[in-house]
Amino acid sequence: MELTDYHNIIHSLSERIVQAQKPIRILDALKWDGDIRQTFFKKKFKQLPVVTKDYYETKNPLQFDPMKKIQEFHEIERDIRRTLGQYSGVASIMQRMCHEYIRVVTMLLARGTPKFVEISQELYGSSEDVFHVGAPTLRDLAAVVTSTLVNIKDQVISDADKKIYSSEETVAILGEKLGKYFGNKSKVRVQLSDGILADASAGADKIKIHKGLKFSEREIRVFEIHEGWVHLGTTLNGLAQPICTFLSKGPPSSTVTQEGLGIITEVFTFSSYPGRLKRLTNRITAVNMAEEGANFLDVFHFYREQGLSEHDSYHATTRVFRGSVPDGGPFTKDLSYSKGFILIYNYVRLAVQRGLVKQIPLLFLGKTTLEDIHILADLVEEKIVVPPKYIPPQFSDLAALSAWMCYSLFLNKINLQQLTTDFKAILM
Repeated sequence: MELTDYHNIIHSLSERIVQAQKPIRILDALKWDGDIRQTFFKKKFKQLPVVTKDYYETKNPLQFDPMKKIQEFHEIERDIRRTLGQYSGVASIMQRMCHEYIRVVTMLLARGTPKFVEISQELYGSSEDVFHVGAPTLRDLAAVVTSTLVNIKDQVISDADKKIYSSEETVAILGEKLGKYFGNKSKVRVQLSDGILADASAGADKIKIHKGLKFSEREIRVFEIHEGWVHLGTTLNGLAQPICTFLSKGPPSSTVTQEGLGIITEVFTFSSYPGRLKRLTNRITAVNMAEEGANFLDVFHFYREQGLSEHDSYHATTRVFRGSVPDGGPFTKDLSYSKGFILIYNYVRLAVQRGLVKQIPLLFLGKTTLEDIHILADLVEEKIVVPPKYIPPQFSDLAALSAWMCYSLFLNKINLQQLTTDFKAILM
């Protein structure tokens, strides 16, 4: 693509954002070291981990000068306004990204304080947030799903749920599957790691699998879809952008969209399962508990009551309090999965209803944010952004997706409580 002066200006500003965000590694900046875990287990789970504001500053200092980084983003934001104007669509996206990164740095500066929790809720949301006036909250979603899972219990367990694959076997299986999806010439890799908190984690061109664990067929399928098709796919699509290179990187608002896409693609491919839903809704409940004053021990024992091992309960609870202190409120990023799913699902339904179905695949352009899709559609028309190469089949087949959503629009109008009464004789 031959770049015009206008394109070069956008590209230059975009690259400045990409370079400026490089040293900002949110999850790395929030980690607790192994000594915290060892002491917690040594004390037989009866004492709160000793994590304070000073702990973050001395044991896990930021790898950049936060004040200089904030100033750098202010300067980029100023130059965007001066060169592209206040009302340019692409400028509005880049300015919002600068603002979010400034808030991220401010949040990291506030590790171990109440302000950290406050900014976390601003960026990722709260369990008490509603989606429109009078709508239920994420906490309500967790309650509904949890009660439903109790009703089905072990009725849906099969051989696919047995954890029979070692982490090494999982790496091999996943590598073969992703090779077929992305093409064997792609540089996508799958490798072992003992430095991640999650079972699997996607980077720019690779997926890390937690070393030393066992995985089921269903879990491997979720890794393929969520970490592979969605996270790696959108990264590769973003890296393929010749002008808007910022689409390869994502601030917190894109995290909500990314995780939502991951969950909805799991659902659309029939890859999700009750155990997966329980894990996601437990995260909502745990965050809600911490928002209401529960401490690390309270949440740890909640996870133990859910059947998790002591090891898994510790790591699940650490996800809630990382960046904060053990009795100081949660880091709310784990709400992104369920919050993003609800937002994406309803966006897709509305896009079909309003005849905007061709915009749906644009969700996979890169690290997109839902509110920017209408702008990105214009940028594709202007050939400033190139369409995504890697789109899950369930989203590239717009005819099938539209049929599903047309029925969904009607089914949403049916009163389930009334059906419960009417179907009573059938459901006995």
